[in-house]
Amino acid sequence: MLFATKSKEECRINKKKTAIIFFLLVAIGALSLSGCKKEEENKVMIAKQYGIAYAPLQIMEEKGFLEEILGEETTVEWVKLGNTAAIREAMLADDLDVGFMGIPPFLIGADQGMEWKILSGLSESPLGLVTLDPSIQNLDDLIGAGKIALPQPGSIQHILLSMEAEKKLGQSNVFDQQLVSLNHPDGYQALLVDDSVVAHYTAPPYLFDELKEENARLLASGSQGMGEPFTFIVGACREPFYKNKNHYNGLQKALKMSIEFIQNNPEETLTILSDVYEMDRETLRAYIYHEDMIYTQEIKGVERFIEFMSQENYLKKQWKADDVLW
Repeated sequence: MLFATKSKEECRINKKKTAIIFFLLVAIGALSLSGCKKEEENKVMIAKQYGIAYAPLQIMEEKGFLEEILGEETTVEWVKLGNTAAIREAMLADDLDVGFMGIPPFLIGADQGMEWKILSGLSESPLGLVTLDPSIQNLDDLIGAGKIALPQPGSIQHILLSMEAEKKLGQSNVFDQQLVSLNHPDGYQALLVDDSVVAHYTAPPYLFDELKEENARLLASGSQGMGEPFTFIVGACREPFYKNKNHYNGLQKALKMSIEFIQNNPEETLTILSDVYEMDRETLRAYIYHEDMIYTQEIKGVERFIEFMSQENYLKKQWKADDVLW
């Protein structure tokens, strides 16, 4: 095996160094994120990422639910970012009130001193590691075979891959030196055209699209790695937003409205989102209303992620679920 000469502790140290360097590089880029520092008291700025797991936010934006609740005196602005590190740095720069992300990178941010907590769940979703290389039939074949694209070190995709590697290969960090950070659209394109990228750990719609490609093989799934149901995307904010009960409660209500809209108005939902995602209605219907694609404010899996990430040295501090939930 490629990494047999490295001790587990050495790999853990390298893992932490990789994550720290990544966060520092993104911090530099985040300084020029929007050029419009949030200064107005009656402005709410929200960040989402890529994929249909964020569909309720897209509905909220298109339907204006939050503006409807907060009133026309409040401005709501949206930004799309490629990973949680960018969200974190924008929030630190006061360019952002709320960001939506996976639980593991949220926990890493909190562990590194980011004073934020989870305000709501948003979605559960199938996640998976896809290869198009016929020579890669399982995780053993993937070791040293080439680059693995995912959003960032410490992302939920990375942690789920580590969980699967621990279960099947006995070493959670065996793939860490093969990771390359790409947002989901770029990861999909790299899998198709870049011979150096041999696998992509992703979410719908990219996961569903990749599995339609010739020679596509699912090497690992989030459900297998986690071993229990989990929330894919949660929303997080810092204390100032939490204490502004008008904005905080308004967002909670708007989230509920958006999720219920998707459930109760499938045809209008498809009309709105087919344009947003540039996808035909029937394909989008199959994706949005897939049995494993669940939109909910419920939060699942925090304890399990904390347990594994503490065990594998992703987290240094002692955490309980209550410590990270508003």
